[in-house]
Amino acid sequence: MRAAVVRAFDAPPRFDTFPTPIPSGEHEVLVDVLAAGLHPRVRSAANGSHYTSDGTLPLVPGIDAVGRTPQGELLYFAAPDAALGTMAEHAVVDRRRAITLPTGTDPAAVAAAMNPGMSSWVALRRRVSLPPGGSVLVMGATGNAGQLAVQIAKHLGAARVIGAGRDPRRLDLLKSLGADEVVRLDDSDSRSGSGSGSDDVAERLARAAADVDVVIDYLWGRPTEQAMPALLTARSDRSKALAWVQIGSMAGQDITLPSYLLRAANLNIMGSGQGSLTTAGIIAELPSLAAEIASGALAVDPLPMPLDQVEQAWNTPTAPGQRLVLTPSQR
Repeated sequence: MRAAVVRAFDAPPRFDTFPTPIPSGEHEVLVDVLAAGLHPRVRSAANGSHYTSDGTLPLVPGIDAVGRTPQGELLYFAAPDAALGTMAEHAVVDRRRAITLPTGTDPAAVAAAMNPGMSSWVALRRRVSLPPGGSVLVMGATGNAGQLAVQIAKHLGAARVIGAGRDPRRLDLLKSLGADEVVRLDDSDSRSGSGSGSDDVAERLARAAADVDVVIDYLWGRPTEQAMPALLTARSDRSKALAWVQIGSMAGQDITLPSYLLRAANLNIMGSGQGSLTTAGIIAELPSLAAEIASGALAVDPLPMPLDQVEQAWNTPTAPGQRLVLTPSQR
C-alpha cells in the first residue's frame, strides 16, 4: 500500500510504499482510510519527541482516522501506540477501539476534531466534575484543542468560559465560539521571568478568572507559573476547590510551584491523557463527542490534503481554527 512513512526523526514523512497490514485478532478488520488528522500529537510521534515514542523506525504516523470497512460501515478509530499508524491507504482497526459513525458523516470533519476535542471532552466528563453553572478557564485557548475546549465547556454546562492565549486573531475568534472573556498571553510576557509585562498578564488573569472552578491547561511552563499564583491569591474563597487539569505542554515541560500555594488554597492538580484514563474509558466517551461533531453543534474547519502531498502538508500553515487532514486516494 501507499503511506506516509517516517524513516528519520529529523525529516518529515514521505509518500512511499509500506507493507499492507493484515488483521490477526478476532476483533480486527482492515479498512480503507478516508481521512486522518495531522494533530500535534502526530507530529511529536513522527519526530520521536512524544513520551510514548520507543524510537522504532520506519513508522507510519497517525493516531486516529475515519475508515470504511469492506461492508461499507463508516468507523472512527484510535490506533494503538505502534509503528503502524493511520496515514496510509489501509489500516487495521481493533473494533474495541472504534465507534460507528452515522450515515452522511463528513469524514474530514470527524478526523479533524475528534483528537483535539476529546482532550477537553474527556477531561470535563471523566477527570473533573463541572458544577452546574460553573466556570472554566482554558489556558491555550487559541490552539485548535483550546478553541474546541471553549465550545465544549459551554456545551457541557459552563455558565462562564474564559479563554487565554497568545494569538490576537484567534482570541477574537473565541468570542464568536462562546468565550465570555479573553485574556491575551503575550509571547514576550510568557518568556519573561519578571517585569511589568509579566505582571500585567497575571493581573489580567486574576481579574478575569480568579473564581473559576476548572482550568483546562494546554500550555504549562511559564504561563502556568504566572496563572496559578495570580488566580489563587485573588480568589474570593480560597477554600473553594479549583481543579487544574494539565493536558498539554505547549509552553514548557516543567513549572516551579511554590509550596505555599498548596497550603493557602484548595488547589487540585491532575492530568488527563493516556495513563490517567483507561483506553476503555476514553473510547466510551467518543460516541457522544462524534455525534456533536457530526451534527454541527461544534464548529470545525478541516483542511483536507491528499496523502501523496504529505511532505507539503507537514509545513502548510493553517488559518485560525483549521486542522489539516490527510485523505488517502482509494483505488
